[in-house]
Amino acid sequence: MDRDFVESRDGSFYLRGSRVPLAHLVREFQQGEPPEAIRAHYPTLSVEQVYGAIAYYLGNKEEVEKDIAEREREEDEFTKTHPTPPDIKEKFQRMRQQMLATKLTDDSLPGGCQPPRCDR
Repeated sequence: MDRDFVESRDGSFYLRGSRVPLAHLVREFQQGEPPEAIRAHYPTLSVEQVYGAIAYYLGNKEEVEKDIAEREREEDEFTKTHPTPPDIKEKFQRMRQQMLATKLTDDSLPGGCQPPRCDR
């Protein structure tokens, strides 16, 4: 059965029946993420939808990459006209550092145990 996994809507490509832009999945795919990992980032999608979206991208690369370039241009323009306030930027940097420090601590535990459930 042939299924359409991607639709054109509001001037861009989206996974049919969702609000997920195709560009987001393609970016992850281009960065080497396997379909199963991509699916884990979007719990409302099925693995079949992710594979279908990737197949659509591979069969329509020129058109999809043109759409991605336009989305990135619009995002860059928005960022230029709506800069992040410095105090918010600093808060996000602190939060990121805290998260990375926590991840390093968790990753260094023996046997990959994660507190507080570690029973080793």
